[in-house]
Amino acid sequence: MFTNLKNNPIAALLSRWWPFLYIFIVTALLYTWFSNWAYDDPYITYRYAQNLAHGVGFVFNPGERVLSTTTPLFTILLAILYPIWDNLPRLANLISALSLALGAVFLWDIAQTWKAPAIGWAALLLYPTFPLMLTTMSSETPLYLAFCLGAFSFYARGSYPLTALFAALAVLTRPDGILVPAILVLDYLIRIRRPIPWTAVLLFIIITIPWFIFAWSYFGSPIPVTLAAKQGQGSMAISERFAHGFITMVIQYVRSQHYRIEAVLVIFGIGYLVWRSYHEQIFRRWLLFFGWVALYFLSYSILGVSRYFWYYAPLVPGIIACVGLGAASMVLIAQYTTRFVLRHNQEIFRSTHMKTTALVLTFILIAVLAVFQIRDLNRIRQYVDSRIHIYRAVGEWLQSNTNVDAKIGTLEVGVIGYYAQRSILGFAGLLEPNVAAYLSENTTYDDAAIWAVEEFQPAYLVLQEGAFPKLEQGYAAYNCQIVKQFPGDHYNHSQNMNIYSCEK
Repeated sequence: MFTNLKNNPIAALLSRWWPFLYIFIVTALLYTWFSNWAYDDPYITYRYAQNLAHGVGFVFNPGERVLSTTTPLFTILLAILYPIWDNLPRLANLISALSLALGAVFLWDIAQTWKAPAIGWAALLLYPTFPLMLTTMSSETPLYLAFCLGAFSFYARGSYPLTALFAALAVLTRPDGILVPAILVLDYLIRIRRPIPWTAVLLFIIITIPWFIFAWSYFGSPIPVTLAAKQGQGSMAISERFAHGFITMVIQYVRSQHYRIEAVLVIFGIGYLVWRSYHEQIFRRWLLFFGWVALYFLSYSILGVSRYFWYYAPLVPGIIACVGLGAASMVLIAQYTTRFVLRHNQEIFRSTHMKTTALVLTFILIAVLAVFQIRDLNRIRQYVDSRIHIYRAVGEWLQSNTNVDAKIGTLEVGVIGYYAQRSILGFAGLLEPNVAAYLSENTTYDDAAIWAVEEFQPAYLVLQEGAFPKLEQGYAAYNCQIVKQFPGDHYNHSQNMNIYSCEK
């Protein structure tokens, strides 16, 4: 970038500092657009961070040592920054915006090292504007992927201590981050075959082992209970598993014409990758990167978890890379076609400007796709999850009108629990291992709610009207009474929310 202007001092300055300028601009734009973005699950992590910052412990419900957050590092980071900025949802969105920009730069750097400039342009233009990535803002996913891409970036450069650092941070951000060091170590042992970089190995161990020791002693296991809950949800007849959900998601995306174009480019990109890998040794290293993406997909498919949109975000770097390769292949095909048609004027293809022309055409194609993605983002950001507002109102009412030691039973526990500051019983098994174990192919959330309520006897129930007919008409009708109703139309929500008091 800017190599043709290397004698120009301004260009030289830009060539050194443009990544920082890019990160600043993209972070500012994304945060401005999506500062209010939210969905329920990240609020579970916010509650852990809030309790940790207040000295309550690494817990969601005070006194209950259950690991329900999948992201210890993100939790600790939010807890550390909490005294500076106690609005954790906004703080998380800022971290997400920064992480998306940083992830794009890391993917660009990988493309520069492994000689695939088209992937670099796709990274800078398409990665931070891809809707699936933006909709995961407020969670740990953008930060997790930035660490994963950083590990690959430094590995490609041969900087193994930094590779170990970023791989360790990825593992601490999400457990499935272990796939990154696993595949990089395998590549190192098979392909590079140099002496083991013990400094990098020790650095990785020093960073990760303390958490696992703490998790074993504090929670009894470093594995979040949410894994069993999501597997139980995936087994339910009313749910959809990860692999099948991917097909559903692809179908939804390709309804838009520009995503159909991207899908075609992905197919061409895969073919281009195989062709270039056969002819150029350096290009074979991309098989390592795509191997990580494929291993992630295979792992989640085997786990059989229920489909949640943020589970598919780690596939986006592979998709973006394929789009970049596909765009380059299309330009190459156009060049060869023109060359065949203009056989009598072959000298024009010997011009030193042909590679530059190809790169410019590739950039234009990718930029056009980026414009369509940005247009989609402008529409998406106007539709923040309507449940957030009504759930917050419910939580704030509970915080003001119930005893500090009251236990609340509800389905979605994040927003309500964060604002209620009360002990929460979740019907989906995210907070209580026994509820997660109850979920099976033959149960519904209504069945799980009835079992959980009868087993744990919460003082209050928060139910979306009509969502739990058996619970409402049975246990709630005989043992509880509605003490507060939140009309859905006041919050742009489809249903009313009712709070039941079940105190004896």
